[in-house]
Amino acid sequence: MNIPPLHWIEVAVQTPAHSGVGELLSYRSPRALAPGQLVRVPLGKREVLGVVWRERAQAPALAEGAVREIAGVLDGLAPLSGHWRQLMAFAAQYYQRGVGEMALSALPPQLRELDATQLARRLKKHGGERAALSIASGPALSAQQAQALEQIAQHPGPYLLFGNTGSGKTELYLRAVQSVLAQDAQAQALLLVPEINLTPQLEARVRERFGAEAVVSMHSGLTPAQRLKSWLAAHTGAAHIVLGTRMAVLASLPRLRLVVVDEEHDPSYKQQEGARYSARDLALYRGQLEGARVLLGSATPSLESWHHSRPADEGGRTLRLHMPERVGAAALPVVRRVDMNHQPRRTVLSAPVLEALAQRVQRGEQSLLLLNRRGYAPVLYCADCGWKSECRHCSAFRVFHKGDRTLRCHHCGATERVPRVCPGCGNADIAPLGRGTEQLVERLAEHLAHLRRPDGQPVRIARIDADTTRLKGALEEQLDAVHRGDVDVLVGTQMVAKGHDFRRITLVAAIEADSALFSSDFRAPERLFALLMQAAGRAGRSGEQGPSEMLVQTFHPAHPLFEALKRHDYPAFAASELAERENAGLPPFSHQALLRADAREQATAQAFLSAARSTVQAWLAEEEGGPEALAEVTLYPAVPMSLQKVADVERAQMLIESPSRKHLHRVLARLHTVLHTLRGAPEHRGLIRWLVDVDPQAI
Repeated sequence: MNIPPLHWIEVAVQTPAHSGVGELLSYRSPRALAPGQLVRVPLGKREVLGVVWRERAQAPALAEGAVREIAGVLDGLAPLSGHWRQLMAFAAQYYQRGVGEMALSALPPQLRELDATQLARRLKKHGGERAALSIASGPALSAQQAQALEQIAQHPGPYLLFGNTGSGKTELYLRAVQSVLAQDAQAQALLLVPEINLTPQLEARVRERFGAEAVVSMHSGLTPAQRLKSWLAAHTGAAHIVLGTRMAVLASLPRLRLVVVDEEHDPSYKQQEGARYSARDLALYRGQLEGARVLLGSATPSLESWHHSRPADEGGRTLRLHMPERVGAAALPVVRRVDMNHQPRRTVLSAPVLEALAQRVQRGEQSLLLLNRRGYAPVLYCADCGWKSECRHCSAFRVFHKGDRTLRCHHCGATERVPRVCPGCGNADIAPLGRGTEQLVERLAEHLAHLRRPDGQPVRIARIDADTTRLKGALEEQLDAVHRGDVDVLVGTQMVAKGHDFRRITLVAAIEADSALFSSDFRAPERLFALLMQAAGRAGRSGEQGPSEMLVQTFHPAHPLFEALKRHDYPAFAASELAERENAGLPPFSHQALLRADAREQATAQAFLSAARSTVQAWLAEEEGGPEALAEVTLYPAVPMSLQKVADVERAQMLIESPSRKHLHRVLARLHTVLHTLRGAPEHRGLIRWLVDVDPQAI
């Protein structure tokens, strides 16, 4: 009797890097399986989804019966491509994660729960037919748009589209997609946006241009069923265009030919939980891997992207495309600084801002007030004993929300009713300290109560922040109201300061523009400048309502940042910041990684990091070249994180820095082994978890 041979398969399953389970797990299979095939495999007492990575030439060196058999094969789905697996392997290696953790996190959650029969039903319902493509004509291109499009056609890329707000970057994206689809009817394009709230507006434009069936969305706001449907459309090639947030960069796109990263400077492209990858950087790698063109776009590029787009003879590797002029008759807003030193103490809304608001209301125009802090006030305070509304579980204050009379921690979610008296001394006179968007709306209503619109109606004020958009569909409804002209004054956080095409806004006011000027985070000035310049770009986009302006309330009106903002001079700001970073040896002139440890006690977390530091330094000194190797990589001492405690967990961090990316990753590879060894030591049993954050966006 002939016994069919067994096949030994290595499978990627979702095991976090800190678990110590290993990269790939071995299973046996009665038949050969192609790499990239989805399978169901036993893991402990569970059955989980896995991705076949490769077949072993011989049985693993394990005890007989230790290798378990694959439980099922999802035959109805084509294997994930070699390029996709290579992308996952690179991301896992670069960001110090498990390859299975990376690969499985890229798959829709509902797919991870389906067996072969359930998947077959889904696929039958899905159909898998490629959508019919019908391309509508777009507006005529300006001279600068036409020139940029010609440069894209003549150069392989990647490209950095540096275009002022309102210069027509979105139309250029659509033309680039159109060009790719015209060359190859089977091609796919990926359009990335930094936040979910930017998808509806762009999705509407893409669907209008290419047809509703040709486009699918991918973001965390979709239901599990919707995410699975979109992923299947992308994987089977049925969708021509995928529009999504950072997660979409990991989607299976077998015919990818173009990647667009809109607002590429936005820190939201960096995942902050789990596998901490940068979607922007992976987009660049994926484009190189798959031969796809990559177009980064922003009016305020990240300093890393700006530095990499310098001329090729100076070391640049990205082609810079410049669109300095707004489309049509629209002009950039005039920026005026309001010196708050000359305003009465504790002034929230200065006289120039109130006067400008009144003028816009009376002319029937819209205004935007930017305050990047939600809630009513960041803290409640007792003047008698000094009590403040600190969170019992975090190193942060609970924010006062007046609408429902609650104190909420925006880090751990702890919520409680506002106390009637001070918990410290019993004083009944506890008051809010500072201000948020909720309080700003209240103040505005008081100041503008006497005003009337041209139709005689009172002023209509709206607020858009994380609190007002929690319910599904709330954000879209509020944005539609702004676009319809049903709002006169819009108060919002950074959610409304970028990417939105508000055609009726002629005034933008930044209420607390100094908040990040003197932050300990070296990226704070860059982010503040980007936020203010992007906010300014929401004004005067139509060019039909006369001059527009931005008012900036500041106690430091002579600060160089505001000087550059007044001129809309991003290149000057970037040159100044890059010079400072080069002198200090900061990115992009160096490369960084953060090792973080969580424990119940701060001392435990720091002890673990200190032990890792000592071990790696000893390895560098003894095995990697001695003092020279130590000089190539700096391991800073362990310190508490800026937000030291979250949800009763103490957090510490250790910064690792090197002018060489190669040297940094050699140390990280060694560190990975060290961390697993140390965690098993008795003195470190109090450790909850550790993680490595490569190219961190906050320190």
